[in-house]
Amino acid sequence: MANSEVTTSEVPAKVAAPPLTAMAAIAPVIGWIIPGAGHLIQRRWIRGLLLMMSILAMFELGLAMNGKVYQPNTGDLLDILGFVGDLGAGGLYLLARMMNWGNNPIAVAVADYGTKFIVVSGLLNVMAMVDAYHIAIGKKQ
Repeated sequence: MANSEVTTSEVPAKVAAPPLTAMAAIAPVIGWIIPGAGHLIQRRWIRGLLLMMSILAMFELGLAMNGKVYQPNTGDLLDILGFVGDLGAGGLYLLARMMNWGNNPIAVAVADYGTKFIVVSGLLNVMAMVDAYHIAIGKKQ
């Protein structure tokens, strides 16, 4: 048999997608509403608490620096991206909008850093949601 021929035993079989379980559907949603909770409900205590503290601290520091919480808009592209990043913080974003936090005009140089802290906390929460999903489907331990 020539080297260019491939036998059926050498062809990799299709890998089936993991079944969608209730935990795989719930963990990311709970993790979006309460940062870190997607890990906590899966008994990943240390990872969940570290994520919860990190995301909460970044969001609170951003607000303490008079950072801006973006509102939904169809204007400037950077404002839209800022809104998407902020929205990733889930329950923290909704709480900030309900309490009218982060609506002050940026008057000090530190406020721009605060705005970035708020956006990054949302993006970190999105990464945590993906991680919680991968743990739930068994792709990651």
